[in-house]
Amino acid sequence: MKILSMILISVLQELPVDETLVEPIAEVSVLDLLFKGGYMMLPILLLSLLGTYILVERLLTIKAASQTPDSLMDEVKHMVVAGKVAEAQSVCARDSTPIAKMLEKGLSRIGNPLKSIEASIENVGKIEVYKLEKNLTLLATISGAAPMIGFLGTVTGMIQAFMSIAQEEGAVSPKLLSSGIYEAMITTAAGLFVGIISYIAYNYLITKVGKLIHKMEYTSINFIDLLQEPQKK
Repeated sequence: MKILSMILISVLQELPVDETLVEPIAEVSVLDLLFKGGYMMLPILLLSLLGTYILVERLLTIKAASQTPDSLMDEVKHMVVAGKVAEAQSVCARDSTPIAKMLEKGLSRIGNPLKSIEASIENVGKIEVYKLEKNLTLLATISGAAPMIGFLGTVTGMIQAFMSIAQEEGAVSPKLLSSGIYEAMITTAAGLFVGIISYIAYNYLITKVGKLIHKMEYTSINFIDLLQEPQKK
C-alpha cells in the first residue's frame, strides 16, 4: 500500500497543471476588513480614538502629578521646626503637584485646631483625587460598550447575510454564505479588541492613581504628626 501511494504521488507530480484553472488566493488587508465591517465600525472607531485620547491624557496628568520632589517633605519639616512657615509655604506654592498643594493648604492653616487643619488638607486632597480620576469612568464605559456594539454589528450583519441567502434562487453558493458571515464577525472582533485594550488601560490607570493617593495620604499623616510634635514635648 505504501509503494502504491508513493507511485501515485510521483505520477501526480509529473502531470502538467493548467494555471488558468487555479484561482489565486486574494490577499485581504486589515484596512479592507475594517471597511467590510459595515456602518457599525464607525462608532467602534470613534470609541477607540476617544479611549486612546483618555489614556494618553491621563498618563501625562498622572506623571506630572507624581513628580513631587522626595526632599519636599523634609524641607518643609525643617522650615516648620525653625519657625519659617511662610518660607515653607512659598516652597510648596512653586510646585503644582497634589502633595505640594495639600502641604501648602496645611501650612496656611497653622495656628488653627488640628482638626481644622486636617479637614482642610483632606478637602484639597479630595479635589486633587477628583482631578486624577477624571474621565476614568468614561474609559470603563468604553471597555464595556465597544464589545456590545460589536455584537450588535454582528447580529445586524448576520441578518443581512441570511436575507441575501433567502433571495438566492436554487443552491446557495458557499462563497456567498462564508463572505456574509465573516464580514459580520469583523465588528465583533473589532469591538472586543477595543474593549480589551480599554479595560487593561482602565485598570492600569486605576493602579497608578491608587499609588499616588496612598502617597498623598502618607504625606498628610506625616504633616499632621509634624504639627503634633511640639505638643508631645
